[in-house]
Amino acid sequence: MTEASTKKSGAATTAAAARTRKPAGAAAIARVGIGGWNFAPWRDNFYPAKLAQSRELEYASRQLTAIEINSTYHGTQKRTSFAKWRDETPDGFVFSLKASRFATNRRVLAESGESIARFLGSGIAELGDKLGPVVWQFAPTKQFDPEDFEAFLALLPASVEGRSLRHVLEVRHASFMTPDFLTLARKYGAATVFTDADKFPSFADLTADLVYARLMCSSETLATGYAPEALDAWGERVRTWAAGGMPEDLPRVDGKAAAKRKREVFVFFINGAKERAPAAAGALLARLGWQAPPWDAGRKAG
Repeated sequence: MTEASTKKSGAATTAAAARTRKPAGAAAIARVGIGGWNFAPWRDNFYPAKLAQSRELEYASRQLTAIEINSTYHGTQKRTSFAKWRDETPDGFVFSLKASRFATNRRVLAESGESIARFLGSGIAELGDKLGPVVWQFAPTKQFDPEDFEAFLALLPASVEGRSLRHVLEVRHASFMTPDFLTLARKYGAATVFTDADKFPSFADLTADLVYARLMCSSETLATGYAPEALDAWGERVRTWAAGGMPEDLPRVDGKAAAKRKREVFVFFINGAKERAPAAAGALLARLGWQAPPWDAGRKAG
């Protein structure tokens, strides 16, 4: 082999490694991303010009470290779709999934068993190591009924098709801001969502071994959605959570100190000025020390 061909081979190997390496830095601290990947305004300010829509997931998953799939909330997805999404994304990337609304938007949660089983059995295990938390989102009108809610939690399995499951509860009625709800969440090992939106209950009590934040206050007037000082503050909160602490500047219900242990942190810029979400996520990742690998427009997914 000539010196030129050796250099060429070495460069190709390096490039391939860069495309497939597991995220370092921020991914060891937090998973940061957006909701979904098909959104027309992102074609003006996030995706490269002329990028085929069929490659948007491929690109987004290399600029961020996680994506929350929202389509699973509205309807059943095909098993082949989960496998396709798995194969289009790099090693170390993670999806979280919003669970089916048919399981959570009902008067009696204890009767959700069939809908829960249908959703979990729809093929989400095809995501393999890229399967992240499952988010169970409840309607803003759903009030806390301790007996019924515990019956619902008892229906959530620990695994599906050999894959461990982590459950996250997004409650949107003020009646859940009670220590009784937190006690149930801890009993069943479920995390609770923290949101910075004033229209929903906002509390940062820890109930599981992971932290899940959905940030909804991005502004269209700011290039990164959030002001630099706000992103700096979120970076510090993420580090505190990841190290096992609790940020002192976020509201809590019961004020109890959680056990000091490292936690995996998920942060999604999910609402507000949605067109700014990828920039906000990228800015937070940069503050956490993660940098996206160079984008190779000519590469093929896989």
